Amino acid sequence: MEEKTDWSRRAFLGMSALGALGLAACGSGPAAPPQVDVQVPKALLDQAAALRGGSVGMLSQKLYSEAANRALDKSLQVFAQATGTTIRNDLVSGDAGDMVAKMDADVKAGNSRDLAFVSDRRFVGQLHNLGDLTDVTDVVEEMRTLYGAPATEANNYCVFDGRWYAIPYHFIASGMYLRKDWYAEKGLPLKPYYTWEELRDNALEVSDPSKRRFGWGLTVNRSGDANGFIQNVINTYGGAIADNTGTKVVFNSPETVEAVAFIGDIYKNPKYAPMLPPGVGSWTDSSNNENWLAQILGLTLNQFSVYADSKTKKNPVYANTHPFNGATGPALDRPLAFGESNSFVVFKGAKNPDLAKLVAKFMAGGSALLGVAKEAPCLVNPSWDKVWDSDPYYTSGDPAFPALREQTRVPLPVTTKTGYAFPQAPSPGEQAAVAAYLLTDMMQSVIQGTRPADAVATTHSRIVQIFEQQGYRQ
Repeated sequence: MEEKTDWSRRAFLGMSALGALGLAACGSGPAAPPQVDVQVPKALLDQAAALRGGSVGMLSQKLYSEAANRALDKSLQVFAQATGTTIRNDLVSGDAGDMVAKMDADVKAGNSRDLAFVSDRRFVGQLHNLGDLTDVTDVVEEMRTLYGAPATEANNYCVFDGRWYAIPYHFIASGMYLRKDWYAEKGLPLKPYYTWEELRDNALEVSDPSKRRFGWGLTVNRSGDANGFIQNVINTYGGAIADNTGTKVVFNSPETVEAVAFIGDIYKNPKYAPMLPPGVGSWTDSSNNENWLAQILGLTLNQFSVYADSKTKKNPVYANTHPFNGATGPALDRPLAFGESNSFVVFKGAKNPDLAKLVAKFMAGGSALLGVAKEAPCLVNPSWDKVWDSDPYYTSGDPAFPALREQTRVPLPVTTKTGYAFPQAPSPGEQAAVAAYLLTDMMQSVIQGTRPADAVATTHSRIVQIFEQQGYRQ
């Protein structure tokens, strides 16, 4: 997923942006020539005429691909030069635990940036609940006329009381990946999805530590990937952190206990030791990417960053990768695969909200997005329907694109046998609980010997405390 980084600054104003862009590439070898000639549409130039000389501060959630970060910088540079404006862009890691707190503190102190793009699933609900966001319904409705419908998931994570508080930017699909050559050797079928039990058993079947083949490339250590894995298993088993309103904690259930027991057994039972790669217990978000690219894993769960990396770096694992939509559990007969969008938010107190909104409209479509998408293939995808049809790259650039586009259109919600409908209503309490790594802490406790039922009960209590801190009485 996203690489860790301190807050880093890049400023863009006319030709001075060229120096900033060059500095961004220092330390990693010469930057490759840009793949896309970025242009600002005339309609946006006309809208920007009255804003000439203005400036905005922006936060960018750091992308896994450095080339994609450079392409994003180039798009901002072109916009600044063409419109005579200044854009000051800071990179931030989405996995920095204090990111929301920093943004909130800046808004409350009156010195926030004008806009940012962040994961709508992980952060928009928290920022809206804190009163930090501006209503951007007017922008979204204008963009509908230009780009068609946004990804269906955005209607859940960006909308509150019928109003939009985030502007979908680019779509990030959820995915799992397995080694199709290892599966072929064992006569195992390639399918669009599997049960979690099938994946566990197949991982053991294809493992051979003597050949540095480890079938199970998933960790439960503190990381965004582990959070996604644990929560997905719990949901497909019929459990949930909160009810469908997002306000009441329902974590402690027999279904959650069963899911936690299933996960814990993988890491505790000696039977499965041969399929666990060395050091998996201390992996961070980049570890599964690194081990997948080292060609020692048979299965992993990740955003398409790992797929993009293998393709752009011509790693042989790319040709042996079978991407699929995920796994099912006892409570659900299809995967929970609807992805998320990095979405633009405009902060309360923004000094130049009109320019901020214009930057968001520019970045979400046309050559501005295409330049970023080509540097992070299948990781950065259009969030808007008509943008998928705007360039042949999105239709023929990779075999995975048709499935990725379908993920943006998947009918929602998906309802489990236990009555939970996903995606649920945006829940600041749930987002804060996941960000605090309560799920990974719970699994570490189970691995160390705590009974699953006890670990779930303790975690339920901790989640309740966070919900109450968010203003939801239990």
